Amino acid sequence: MRKFWLLFAQATTVGLAILFIINTLKPSLLPSSTRNGIVTVQEESVNTSATQVPAAGYSAAARKVMPTVVNIFTSTETKKPMHPLMDDPRFRFFFGKEFNNLPQRGSSLGSGVIVSHDGYILTNHHVVEAADQIEVALANGRRSKGRIIGSDPETDLAVIKIDLPGTVPAITFGRPDQAQVGDIVLAIGNPFGVGQTVTMGIVSAVKRNHLGLNTFENFIQTDAAINPGNSGGALVNVNGNLIGINSAIYSPNGGSLGIGFAIPVSTAKNVMEQIIQSGSVTRGWVGVAIQELTPELAESLKLGNIQGVLITEVVAGSPADKAGVNASDILTMIDNKPLLTGASAMLETISNLPPGKVVLFKLLRNQREVVVQVKLGKRPRPKELE
Repeated sequence: MRKFWLLFAQATTVGLAILFIINTLKPSLLPSSTRNGIVTVQEESVNTSATQVPAAGYSAAARKVMPTVVNIFTSTETKKPMHPLMDDPRFRFFFGKEFNNLPQRGSSLGSGVIVSHDGYILTNHHVVEAADQIEVALANGRRSKGRIIGSDPETDLAVIKIDLPGTVPAITFGRPDQAQVGDIVLAIGNPFGVGQTVTMGIVSAVKRNHLGLNTFENFIQTDAAINPGNSGGALVNVNGNLIGINSAIYSPNGGSLGIGFAIPVSTAKNVMEQIIQSGSVTRGWVGVAIQELTPELAESLKLGNIQGVLITEVVAGSPADKAGVNASDILTMIDNKPLLTGASAMLETISNLPPGKVVLFKLLRNQREVVVQVKLGKRPRPKELE
């Protein structure tokens, strides 16, 4: 009996050691990475330097990432616009009303990033918006139909899923908020449908907002060439780790002018996890319209040097309305935390909190401080906010 237990212990130890080695070096050999609605992604080691410049260029980083970036082809059925001759009753008599209802298919293209070995893909909401057919082409030539798991128009992110035999390569996530101005980055996608392309540039700026692109903006700006078709592709550091999802460009003619924007990996990962778990993103909401409290506005209201936001409207029946918040109130603090960056700080703070949580609003009303308790509601979808 003693020998039996000794052999059992040795076999268990060897098995665990083999499993550890496989999980470390070849995680794709293990079963599906998604369990109970939670996706497991590969993340960059904390000891990895994102600023180290390879002596032999960036081919190693490109080779690491390219298999994980896919081309996305979408199509949407639309009705043909009314033919001008349909106003003629004789034309309608001979050709019938059906002539005017012939369906047409519009197609578009974009890119995406495989984030798990069982086929979850991150891309932009605008890439798959309104699509009724999605085809995904991998770098190795394999193709699959894609299905939308969920999307978030307010950050312009979406998650789709492909189902292929075996496993697919998955990208490694960089550390959140790692990107710094001056870092070298690579943008990988399918510009103009010419095929997978790698471009290089630097991080030009971080935390870009007030661009009018999304509700929630915290963009990485880069001069790496990003063109139509790159949307949803990967922005990676020199080690081939994901730091952003390419989303938009500034250009009057549709071509790259060296001003591109990517959604940071911290935002992308948070949105992705919520979509995979529940199919949507849940955010806190108070129901107010706000305006930046600029120095000029503060001076005109005789407020002095105060940081915060001006509440311009309160939605009837909203959490703010029920708590007694008034239009023309100045919101200066949420849970005793000052709004150092104004409207963007207020929007981000509230949206990151769960519905049902009670927060303290410190308000300035008629030159007097007022503190109210607001029980957060669930932020409506964009169409419900209109």
